[in-house]
Amino acid sequence: MKKTISILLLACFTLVPVQAKSFDNADTIVVAKDGSGQFETINQAIEVCRAFMDYHKVIYIKKGTYTEKVVIPSWLQNIELCGEDAASTILTNNDHANKMFPNTTLKIGTFRTYTLKIEANNVVIKNLTIENNAPQLGQAVALHTEGDRIRIIGCRLLGNQDTVYTGVENTRLYFLNSYIEGTTDFIFGPSTAWFEACTIHSKRDSYVTAASTPQYIRYGYIFNNCTLTAAPGVTKVYLGRPWRQYAHTLFMNCELGSHIVPGGWRVWTNKEDHTTTRYHEYNNRGEGAAPEQRVDWSRQLTKKEAEKITLAEVFTLGSSTWNIE
Repeated sequence: MKKTISILLLACFTLVPVQAKSFDNADTIVVAKDGSGQFETINQAIEVCRAFMDYHKVIYIKKGTYTEKVVIPSWLQNIELCGEDAASTILTNNDHANKMFPNTTLKIGTFRTYTLKIEANNVVIKNLTIENNAPQLGQAVALHTEGDRIRIIGCRLLGNQDTVYTGVENTRLYFLNSYIEGTTDFIFGPSTAWFEACTIHSKRDSYVTAASTPQYIRYGYIFNNCTLTAAPGVTKVYLGRPWRQYAHTLFMNCELGSHIVPGGWRVWTNKEDHTTTRYHEYNNRGEGAAPEQRVDWSRQLTKKEAEKITLAEVFTLGSSTWNIE
């Protein structure tokens, strides 16, 4: 059994033999639906992790569909959820905003609909599908983040309206080589987030982003080297609309499909939003890249301006730096 587990784990870490009686160490925990790991659910594995760990703890999740509602609480840190394979290691749930609390007439609302909620700092999520498969009856979050220095690597984030909620200002997130799909405002919130080499897929005519960047924070959403695609028949998608009036979003070096409207951006209900939003682009390509037709309150950055926008620059918040390399 130890030999089999060792082979499976090589893609994510170097295996340290698992202690049978104690999980207060840097050893790896294995989750498997078929009973071949220490636990059969992700929640069970998270429960045995020690608070405020000063070592990197991996929870390795074998292929399977895990129907759970998972929280990585604020008292955990340095934890990694690593799937065996993103396409076939699936964490799923189906809450939506118009669902009622049991035995009441009260709706649960958007911010309780998450499938995975990350409250902790220094978290890595790798090779997983995180899905909210609720019917299109309201907002339904797949990934909800509140912690700082969170990395999402090689994941599939699936949903409809409000798929990814980056929920706390002054927090930093890095998305790499991931697939994100949705319908309306499916990447939204106040955090600072860099999306590198991701595929952003629109499932219907609507809006990709709804940033709510605070005025005092320089950077909100940065999409670099990403590809924007759409489902068949989708022809009218905006890059973003501002959830709050100082929303910052930048698309640079991206491939924009023909579904992106020539104007690119749109105001919300407040007709004055365009006077304060910070919507920028640089060096995009594809049928949806039409700089000469963009709304006149968005900006095309110069090469000199774009060269200053680096990971180190974006992930410096006040005196706090984050070197992800």
